[in-house]
Amino acid sequence: MKGLTFGWVLFVCVFCVVGGAHANTWNVVDAGALGDGIKDNTAIFQKLLDEASSAGGGIVTVPAGHFRINGNLVIPGGVTLQGTFVVPPSAREGNTPEFNGSVLLAYAGRGKPDDKPFIQLRGNMATLSGIIVYYPEWSQKDVPPVPYPPCVFAEHCDNVGVLDCCLVNPYEGIRFPHVGRFMIRNVYGYPSWRGLYVDECYDIGRVENCHFWPFGVAYDSNDPYCRWLNTNSVAFEFARTDWQYVLNTFCFGYGVGYKFSESKEGSCNGNFVGIGADSCRRGVLVEQSQPYGLLITNGEFVGQWGSNDSVGLEISSKNQGKVSLNNCAFWGPLDKCVWMRGDKAQFSAIGCNFVTWDVQKKSSPAIELDGGNAIIQGCTFGEGDINVAVGENVQSAILMGNQAEGKFKVDNRAGEATQLIGNKLNQIKLSAEALAWYRLQIGTLGDYQYITHWGPKETDLEWDNTATKRWSSAGSKLVLPVLPWKSYTVTMEIKVPQYALEPGAGIYMNDKRLISIDKSGIMTLSGDIPASASSSVTLDVKCKNWSPKDVIKGNQDPRVLGIAVRSVTMKVKKGASGTMFNANIGRPAGE
Repeated sequence: MKGLTFGWVLFVCVFCVVGGAHANTWNVVDAGALGDGIKDNTAIFQKLLDEASSAGGGIVTVPAGHFRINGNLVIPGGVTLQGTFVVPPSAREGNTPEFNGSVLLAYAGRGKPDDKPFIQLRGNMATLSGIIVYYPEWSQKDVPPVPYPPCVFAEHCDNVGVLDCCLVNPYEGIRFPHVGRFMIRNVYGYPSWRGLYVDECYDIGRVENCHFWPFGVAYDSNDPYCRWLNTNSVAFEFARTDWQYVLNTFCFGYGVGYKFSESKEGSCNGNFVGIGADSCRRGVLVEQSQPYGLLITNGEFVGQWGSNDSVGLEISSKNQGKVSLNNCAFWGPLDKCVWMRGDKAQFSAIGCNFVTWDVQKKSSPAIELDGGNAIIQGCTFGEGDINVAVGENVQSAILMGNQAEGKFKVDNRAGEATQLIGNKLNQIKLSAEALAWYRLQIGTLGDYQYITHWGPKETDLEWDNTATKRWSSAGSKLVLPVLPWKSYTVTMEIKVPQYALEPGAGIYMNDKRLISIDKSGIMTLSGDIPASASSSVTLDVKCKNWSPKDVIKGNQDPRVLGIAVRSVTMKVKKGASGTMFNANIGRPAGE
């Protein structure tokens, strides 16, 4: 009897496990759905989702195929709509995307952004997983994009999830108002107006490994559709959300990469690690934040390609919270890396790297502080005329332990409210002997303390395979040290394109032309600098400014250029020794 009893119990347990698993799994193809891209499968999908809910929860599986959905789907609480993907799927770049796996073709709501969402997660623990959603009626020729309701939507529920999905060209990707403890993980796509919106999350939402990039789009920064996105769209937007966690996310080609807005319920605080924004007019825009702050670590932010007014991080004048950067990097075509505008805001940047900025060469700073309180500590700065500008309304700015190429340069208009501690000073000090005869190599490390408003360093094979240069732009200057009461001869190696020629072109000092530029080509020119009581002279480059994209067929380079300069040699007319010094390093040439 004991053996029979054990056998019976084993049989019943196996039956229960197998029967239970089968009873809580539904297959849309078994129920009559066709993945041929033609048949409308809305009713079949919804029937199985409702059956799963009535059974206490379960998984509705979607095999590989293109399943047309003309209507809307509701995923009840405790139910998962599960496709074939267990990693984030993606469509190849281009306007005729191709995909395998589980694909839902969305048709409902075209031109009706306030209509029902394509998929609603309605109830706790409703989940969309392993699915590609594609909008067949979308066209890159529609500018602005035709609006649709949200692709995935949830409200007034908790613990919902969107996992391992790709949302190809929806108007709005995911909208979650009043959803707690949600999980959005491994979601790829290229929503055209807004990728993700969160509001009223009072209990720790999570966003991980999401990538909004031109999947399904033939990307060209000059294409009207792409330009519209780069001006009007937002990749990630967070309104009221408490203890928001965002990890390893990326976006490309948006007007704003990460927007922190304020709804009627408030604003955001949270932890943002490994976030990136490339080719965005604003990498991060903080309209408002909670007093507890936004903690941004290991972020990477690049300005909009071809732009001249991009900002890596802008903190609005309305913001009253704290924004903290740690170990972040900024580069690309940026006007400013950070622009803090709020009188009541607090900002800190610790261990950050500001590589390039001032794309227009108009002396924009890497960090502009218009007000509030700021700490800039242990940061590094690349090429730029001004590293930090401190406005007169700043209450306190502590700038400590920062380094830059050349001297750490601060435009301080806040007086004693600014404290400068342990920052890098001019590294190169020329002796009296060196000041009598020195050569400055333009485009080589150490030149930056002598130049203002010049382009990035470049190599130039027309001179030789080791030559470096910089292009002048509007307002380019050379600030050269001299011995007081000594007259000098200045000699310059320059390249003059025909586009830079104009009457009066030349090298000027105090509006007096020292060197005339009246022909194109590579040349060496000299002029005389009169003696004065000053310890430095400022030389201005004046010529016709030009842009490669305007004068060279097929060239898309938008920079404003003038002439290229390779070197500047300064030698006193009387009293120079027989040794020429290298001004870039402060030692005799050849050492």
